[in-house]
Amino acid sequence: MTADVTTQLAEIKRGVQDLLIEAELAKKLARGKPLRIKAGFDPTAPDLHLGHTVLINKMRQFQQFGHEVIFLIGDFTGLIGDPTGRNATRPRLTPEDVKANARTYEEQIFRILDPEATRIDFNSRWFSSMSAVGLIEIAAKHTVARMLERDDFAKRYKGGQPISIHEFLYPLVQGYDSVALEADVELGGTDQKFNLLVGRQLQEAYGQEPQIVLTMPLLEGLDGVQKMSKSLGNYVGIAEPASEMFGKLMRISDELMWRYFELLSFRPLGEVEGLKKAVAGGRNPRDVKFELGCEIVARFHDATAAERAQADFIARFSEKALPTDLPEIQVFADEKTGDIALTAALAAGTGLAASGSEARRKIAEGAVRIDGEKVTDQALRLPLGAAHVLQLGSRRFARVKVVRKG
Repeated sequence: MTADVTTQLAEIKRGVQDLLIEAELAKKLARGKPLRIKAGFDPTAPDLHLGHTVLINKMRQFQQFGHEVIFLIGDFTGLIGDPTGRNATRPRLTPEDVKANARTYEEQIFRILDPEATRIDFNSRWFSSMSAVGLIEIAAKHTVARMLERDDFAKRYKGGQPISIHEFLYPLVQGYDSVALEADVELGGTDQKFNLLVGRQLQEAYGQEPQIVLTMPLLEGLDGVQKMSKSLGNYVGIAEPASEMFGKLMRISDELMWRYFELLSFRPLGEVEGLKKAVAGGRNPRDVKFELGCEIVARFHDATAAERAQADFIARFSEKALPTDLPEIQVFADEKTGDIALTAALAAGTGLAASGSEARRKIAEGAVRIDGEKVTDQALRLPLGAAHVLQLGSRRFARVKVVRKG
């Protein structure tokens, strides 16, 4: 091991939501042998985004401490479809979809992980040859009552919505992966906690030492409200061009920037605290956001590409000649959603639109810009903490900040 137990625990706990059980992890680390760290990914989409990298960054930390990392591609579980967080049965992928997406994953993860210290495995390796008897044996080690403790299953059952039997199999199949790999630690998002604990329980049932469960928060997307998701359009893909990545990161609110530093940056936490103090002392948060953008773009491209992306962004921003002396107008976020519709912001005391309907019409006409960028989405919402220059036509501007009421 390259560091003592105290040092490893301090870094491993950075940004973590759940660590179950910390005392057991300390004992495993104290043995001085490399641990087997497992994280499973169902190849349900062809591209990884920054939300996925929160987990992969944690795997990288374990690698740096000398532990064995297993990037498990759930090509078998992907055929079932993970029901986590769903209020309806999830569509199943075809074998062709799974294979194509898995190949893309393999190409992308080594932008973060060390290929020499990463083991890629597929859970079809043990499941494709497993008999029905073997699957029934796994199912016999869990109960329906325990399965219905899961929040999404419980809600669907109480609401009279269908739950297919194959959806009950998903947590068991994912849990058995930990048995097959004899995992010491399993990583997952907070929405995977139930499944990870099933793995721990199945290991005990098969006579193995139970794995440590470590969950990471779900990264909010660019809107600062919903979790980052390609389907929601609030994502930053790790395979996107450098200029596009940088531009998207500049759109996050100043408050959300610190969340991204915690979960995505490789800077020591002491440095991040120093940046917070600098901003509190008067440093322009945009300059700090530049540092975040450059770090992330350089990780997936290179330092030169990051510098060029920043220079291009500044040039584009300057060319738009946005006024810098505008007074700030506060617009109030909806108490339930935590954001505000752009149409409402345009009509909320800015003087740019007389009503929401006029705002929608102006957007449809292509007359509205945010920070110089033309807006075409009439349903666009601005997250809490967002600060932007809104523009209507060529000469009407307003600087707004989204705040809470009261």
